[in-house]
Amino acid sequence: MQTEPLIAASGLALGYGAGPPVVTDVGFELHPGERLALLGPNGGGKTTILRALLGQLPARAGSLHVGVSCGSVPQTERSRLDYPVSALEVAAMGALSRLPWWKRPGREAREQARRALARVGLEEFGETTFGQLSGGQRQRVLIARALVQDALVLLMDEPFTGLDRPAAERLEVLIADLAAEGHGIVMATHDLEQARRWDSVLCVNRRQIAVGPPAQALDLPVLEATYGGAIVELPGGGGRAVLPAQHHHH
Repeated sequence: MQTEPLIAASGLALGYGAGPPVVTDVGFELHPGERLALLGPNGGGKTTILRALLGQLPARAGSLHVGVSCGSVPQTERSRLDYPVSALEVAAMGALSRLPWWKRPGREAREQARRALARVGLEEFGETTFGQLSGGQRQRVLIARALVQDALVLLMDEPFTGLDRPAAERLEVLIADLAAEGHGIVMATHDLEQARRWDSVLCVNRRQIAVGPPAQALDLPVLEATYGGAIVELPGGGGRAVLPAQHHHH
């Protein structure tokens, strides 16, 4: 049974101010329980698409329908870590979008934050200062904040950056569990191998190159267009690497 999409985009073009569009021809649907990888190089338009899904950028062309609340899970590398705020307080900030500007999160929001921290496996870290947590723990606190927001779609910007393998594996399991509960997940990444493990992938490099299940969408011509260079097999089973565009002339 095909459910109503949480997000639907068609012919979407996005940009900033009076400048030219940053990304064009974007069209996709996100359904409950689906994990979508936004794959592309830095500057290719991934973060711009996330901003549009949050309602921060209007469509230049085409249409974008976001039928549910979206919660942002930013890179923890960009968070201020010297600010003396606890994990519980960060999670409770998810309630701010529902409160008048003059009101601070109260007991109900803190209870919701405690439940959200328990959901992401950090129940005992509520009073720990955010900056003292590991990168993986901070990422999970930011997911808890989005859950307090009642976000049905989680928008993640390179969430695995800087994480060691155990932390990355824990985060991937948590994301799979949240998808199984019906959340939609959109993750910006340039990690090709990770994108292959998700339900669908949207390849962008200033325009949409391809969208669909990874096994179909991630062929060699798509990857070369996405990364603007030739894709080469590394010797000794080392996977694939991208040659810069200027090396690609034969």
